[in-house]
Amino acid sequence: MSIDWTAINAKLPTERTSQAKQKRKDLFMQFDPNGNGILSLAEVDKAIRDVLRIDEVFDSKPAIMRAFQAAKARGVSKRGDLGDDYIEFLEFRFFLLSLRQYFEYWEAFCRTDADGDRRISLEEFKGAQSMMEVWVGPIGDIEGEFNKIDTNGGGMILFDEFCKWAIAKSLDLEDDDDNIVVE
Repeated sequence: MSIDWTAINAKLPTERTSQAKQKRKDLFMQFDPNGNGILSLAEVDKAIRDVLRIDEVFDSKPAIMRAFQAAKARGVSKRGDLGDDYIEFLEFRFFLLSLRQYFEYWEAFCRTDADGDRRISLEEFKGAQSMMEVWVGPIGDIEGEFNKIDTNGGGMILFDEFCKWAIAKSLDLEDDDDNIVVE
């Protein structure tokens, strides 16, 4: 399946302009149907489907979860402990940036996970070496790299482990549109 990265980026107003900020405010209000000023994971998930209408992202639950967790941990809530479990408007731009980035990592993970079991085996990792090297640069010792990524020692690379590696390696898919503002 081909991802329309330009269309996805266009639906995520991340720029640091007054126009983009207004778009984020409007979008946040659409994400927050009960108007309480905080977004739960369920509200975010539903809004990705119903408001953003990006099916590829909606179907990537691990990417949504990682972006949600990253955004809500971004800062201390002014609402006390209650707000720390939710996304507030001040965290919303970071959520949109994170969503885009973790979706890219999810796409890379899925391309590497040949059998689709949401885990990458050593064989799959070896088989995807040339593809991954386009994204991250040369990987010398492929088995050593696999073992370094597999931090829990389970013999499989899980998405959270893959993300840590992707971040450290500045993973960049060759076919995505990087025209998104990340300042």
